[in-house]
Amino acid sequence: MQLSSVVNRFGWGERGGDLPREASRDWLAGQLQGPDAARFTGVGDTADGLIALRTQRQEKMQGDPLVKPIFLAEVATQLDTLLLTEQPFRERLAWFWFNHFTVSLRQGGTRGVVGAYMREAIRPHVTGRFVDMLLAVMRHPAMLMYLDNASSIGPDSPVGRKSHKGLNENLARECLELHTVSPAAGYSQADVTAFAAVLTGWGVDMRADRPGFAFRERAHEPGEKTVMGQVFPEGEEGGVQALRFLGTHPATYRHIATQLVGHFISDTPAPRDVARIVAVLQASGGDLGAAALALVDLPDAARPGGKFRSPMDYATAVMRALSLGGAPSQPDDPHSPAHILFAAFAGLGQPLWTAPLPNGWSDRAADWSAPADLLARTDWAWRMAAHVREGDPLEIAHAALGPALRQPTVLAMRQAGSRQDALALLFSSPEFQRR
Repeated sequence: MQLSSVVNRFGWGERGGDLPREASRDWLAGQLQGPDAARFTGVGDTADGLIALRTQRQEKMQGDPLVKPIFLAEVATQLDTLLLTEQPFRERLAWFWFNHFTVSLRQGGTRGVVGAYMREAIRPHVTGRFVDMLLAVMRHPAMLMYLDNASSIGPDSPVGRKSHKGLNENLARECLELHTVSPAAGYSQADVTAFAAVLTGWGVDMRADRPGFAFRERAHEPGEKTVMGQVFPEGEEGGVQALRFLGTHPATYRHIATQLVGHFISDTPAPRDVARIVAVLQASGGDLGAAALALVDLPDAARPGGKFRSPMDYATAVMRALSLGGAPSQPDDPHSPAHILFAAFAGLGQPLWTAPLPNGWSDRAADWSAPADLLARTDWAWRMAAHVREGDPLEIAHAALGPALRQPTVLAMRQAGSRQDALALLFSSPEFQRR
């Protein structure tokens, strides 16, 4: 298969066309061996120290001026990785799973911890077992704050009896509906309530030197609970057992298989493709690396143009095609590549880490292909192309799109009046809108 087809479908697009023209499954397998992001080292140390200074109460985090440098450092580091990574397949998986387990800046005071969430709960597990990622996500301060579990109190717990406060079902409901078994499993409202009781006491310790998970026994609902026919003991261990049950449930494997095929292959996943990924997950105990490689073997995996690019996908592909990005971006430099990309996400309608709802951003064509959306892309791409001073636009086109590049686009680029116009035509072409 052509490398450009593979990178566009399973990565973020080529950088400058300097990769070999042919690729194989072995090349993709090599993408999953380990992260190339040594640049993440040290980011969390700064964040931990700053958070510990002022965030005694989590609701103060969003407006705390000391959180701003943490957030800007995370933006610079993580978006630099999008632009520079030599493992685009693994990087796409990281962002796919972040979207599956969405944490948004829109609520919960998560601005100071959302980058740490990506580094600590998502990235280490993208080729590991799904249940391990689930446990890491559900115990991370970002998720516990975003979905309000820190305020969930067992009505019959010592704290509940004294304060007359009760359950918050947000985390339990979204875990069942979005993260694991999905409504197709047939769970009931009683299951949601029971699972919320299981998770009482799961909160965040903001007083520690390194903010993190804390189990507050006095806020935990006592007694055994039954969720989807399974009985779980009281205490923190009951929550761990419940998540291991949900994380390995057949309905969960079907749900995440459907989402994987929907993201990488087609907006309307073929039942045979979903069944293939389900079989791999079941046989491997939820091995996400095995599932990722199984995607490569699906019949339509190398067919270009099967997926419409989201704004994040599109802007990243443009900047990688232009090889914009080099030295690490400075967090306080608004003209650095990472911050240009950050601004592009917002300008094109998909601001970073700001999904409107817990189900994350859509990656279906119908949600991103309105005429106004396409005009905004053309305008942004034309402005980006103005900064390109060297390189043959047609060489960039062939490197970025390979066999997907259409002759009408080539002809239009040849007739363009300037380098800027030729590149704008490339990035506005129907084939560049898709991967």
